[in-house]
Amino acid sequence: MKIVRHSEQTLRTALISKNPRLVSQYEKLDIREQRLMNEAFQPASELFSPITLHSQSDWITSHPEAPQDFEEFFSDPYRKTPSPEKHSIYIQSIGALGNTRVISEEYIKWLKGYCEAFFYGLTVKLLEPVSVSATRCSFRVNDHTQNLQIHAGHILKFLKKKKPEDAFCVVGITMIDLYPRDSWNFVFGQASLTDGVGIFSFARYGRDFYSSHYEGKVKKLQKKSSSDYSIFDNYYIPEITSVLLLRSCKTLTHEIGHIFGLRHCQWLACLMQGSNHLEEADRRPLNLCPICLRKLQCAIGFSIAERYKALVRWIDGESAGTPRATPKHSREDSVNLPKPVESFKEWKEWIIKCLAVLQK
Repeated sequence: MKIVRHSEQTLRTALISKNPRLVSQYEKLDIREQRLMNEAFQPASELFSPITLHSQSDWITSHPEAPQDFEEFFSDPYRKTPSPEKHSIYIQSIGALGNTRVISEEYIKWLKGYCEAFFYGLTVKLLEPVSVSATRCSFRVNDHTQNLQIHAGHILKFLKKKKPEDAFCVVGITMIDLYPRDSWNFVFGQASLTDGVGIFSFARYGRDFYSSHYEGKVKKLQKKSSSDYSIFDNYYIPEITSVLLLRSCKTLTHEIGHIFGLRHCQWLACLMQGSNHLEEADRRPLNLCPICLRKLQCAIGFSIAERYKALVRWIDGESAGTPRATPKHSREDSVNLPKPVESFKEWKEWIIKCLAVLQK
């Protein structure tokens, strides 16, 4: 294991900048917010830790990128920022998200609520769910996994056409695996920053996706024509567990972060770190490091304390007596399924520590 540790001065500059204008901007922040963000360059910080690399296949090792500090983010001429006219994040579900209609509806509401707290200050809206056939995308069966896949690029074109006037961005979510082009095995998600659209699949976050017993395998694709989408009728959907919900929230906020102009983080352990595989994605925390937090706050303009309180409220919303997973065969007339938030326990404890710093 290798630890990526930057000097205190490097982290201070990455957060505050040496540009007098940006330094002055930082000094005008609430003193309590400064105290929290200054944890970035405290060697003994209990809140923010250095990045750990576990193998040569980890993102930073295999995808060399120039790091983005706050000044580079602030000065990026291509960065998109929400405006009073374009102040909404839209979520478009494609295909079923749960194995009953009720679970699908509850799951997307949980994701909507999480995004509202994470991107505190913006409006999050749900578009009417659509079937895969409505997108007119290409699809195939993966040669390695025998799982059904839909074409990510075609979905992006569909989302761009559906983008409402007040949308800052539109993100599609699906439980069907994705591929970006014929030569690629798969992709977790794909986004167009210029168009403000993205598509993300949670299929590989189910606990049995890589199992030989995975029920979503398709032995042979019998397609009568390019417009025959009948194979997606009643296609297998993984069980919505607490772990799958956590991974979904993590992916959704990471990818929307990119649409705001946040590049992969190379400063501290952070949600915005890149990930090459599921193990690395699971190691990535739910929180933003102070440098990325300042970037997002600059783009949206939220109170850090109020944002953290909103995230705690989302976790606490239905946490009492929550089962480990939504039932496999729920009655269609059931409502208000308990939100499976056991996996968010450490995240909540971390937020409470941050709030303690902010409330001193």
